[in-house]
Amino acid sequence: MFNIGEVLSQLMSDFPSVTASKIRFYEEKGLISPQRTAAGYRQFREADVERLRFVLALQRDHYLPLKVIREYLDAIDQGQTPQNLPPGVSIAPRMVSDELASAHKGRSRTLTAEQLRAECGASAQMLEAMISYGLVELRDGFFDDHALRVAKVCTDLAAHGLEPRHLRPFQAAAEREFGLVERAVAPLSSRKDGTSAARAAEAAREIAELCLSLHSALVYARISGMEG
Repeated sequence: MFNIGEVLSQLMSDFPSVTASKIRFYEEKGLISPQRTAAGYRQFREADVERLRFVLALQRDHYLPLKVIREYLDAIDQGQTPQNLPPGVSIAPRMVSDELASAHKGRSRTLTAEQLRAECGASAQMLEAMISYGLVELRDGFFDDHALRVAKVCTDLAAHGLEPRHLRPFQAAAEREFGLVERAVAPLSSRKDGTSAARAAEAAREIAELCLSLHSALVYARISGMEG
């Protein structure tokens, strides 16, 4: 059994942004159920820690809102295999499999330009163009997993004739949408209680998911007109 400080120590290397407030928020949302001592202190099992790792990794790597992750966990708790898991995520029909916990552990990383190019298949010229148009950016001399995701998509689009210079509207749209999300969660962000930051981040993810769904629906509606 671990106390909340020991849980944080186990998670911090992979999830630097995790806090005690965020863990308490997840408990409030029913994603974890730590035991309590007679004095009321939380005690976490190894399974609770891996469950937290599962939730944190799906939020960080796949940008999923908690309501979606909760559906996965509910299915696992019922001995079922969750449907529509993100690509590359597979679990056995139990709480959180050892394989999944291992797969998610250590996902946060930094990449050099050479490593990023090797993983996304971009040429040096392509990477330079993505940087110049603000699609990816270096942080302390390295790229992160978010940059890799963007680079992979940009590289695939280049195969269809859409080069980085054509993709500037996406960057501008992303900044505008983030502005909308930021304003929407401002009342939560301004609060000073312990769980407000976690609540604001979760609300931001849900709003962003809705924005992406709206964007897709509008684009597909126009594509359908091409079929005559």
